[in-house]
Amino acid sequence: MRTKEGYDMRKITTKQFQVLTDINMAWDFMVEMYDVHKKEGRGSVEAPFFEYALTSAWMNKNYLHLCRFWLDGDVVVGFVFYENLGSIHFVLRPGYEELADEMVAYALDAFPVANGEKELVFSEGQKALMDAAEKRGYQLCYKEREYVLDMAASALDYELPEGFHLVDPSEADPEKLARCTWKGFNEWELGPFENWELPGDERDWNPHKSYTDVLSNMIAPPPHSTGEYDIIIANEEGEYVCYSGMWWVPENGLAYMEPLCTIPEYQHRGLAAAALTIHYRRFKEMGGKLLTGGGSDFYKKIGYDLEVYSRVYKKA
Repeated sequence: MRTKEGYDMRKITTKQFQVLTDINMAWDFMVEMYDVHKKEGRGSVEAPFFEYALTSAWMNKNYLHLCRFWLDGDVVVGFVFYENLGSIHFVLRPGYEELADEMVAYALDAFPVANGEKELVFSEGQKALMDAAEKRGYQLCYKEREYVLDMAASALDYELPEGFHLVDPSEADPEKLARCTWKGFNEWELGPFENWELPGDERDWNPHKSYTDVLSNMIAPPPHSTGEYDIIIANEEGEYVCYSGMWWVPENGLAYMEPLCTIPEYQHRGLAAAALTIHYRRFKEMGGKLLTGGGSDFYKKIGYDLEVYSRVYKKA
């Protein structure tokens, strides 16, 4: 069965994801596809998106074996994975759109339902996959926005305010960094950062997931992390008050910022803008092309010039 794309559907095989052996396979495929789609003016999922989730404490790891590759010989041509359980993402090599129907069918059949519904998340330009979802009664529910800075067209120019200084990531205190991320992301909802140092047999019940993330990633960082480029800002007392993580993907000219937080009492002082400016200046010199941000209007306000959308489909 030779298709017009030039491959034999009977020779397409699948492989379930195994975290200890396949993390490089997923990374390499996503890096390659991001570059291909970028050149074609279409979207694709950034490689750090999956690995950052994979190495975070908040991700449910119990179903990683359900993530699946499609291969043509030894060449990866498709990948289905989840970030938050129930939110399923797709990467598909151009020319293999005939696999879209099978990939969507597998995602809907294999992955469990979370929070009462299942989401299919598509990058811009994944028309074949979106069509396959619509055939199964799924429809566009909303578009999720992310701001990106085109380093060739725009610039950031915000200086670090007086009274603050940078901390060398290689000398960072993991407890201080955990407190910063906890205050920046979770304290408003889950309360103060207390009693984090629990015995090993109680660690699984520790609500302070940011501590687990920070400590584990500093001791045994993800295989493709580039923590040496992280920005940590401290006040005069040495408290960490702003943190901007960074994944540098030179093959794509991509500076993938994740995560970014400022503790509440130090917000609106220009610290986050200063951190992003440092990223911009550093990677501009290194040949960087794109610096990612988030969906908040904050990014547009400080000078991010591109809007990228993913499309979330749910059952009609």
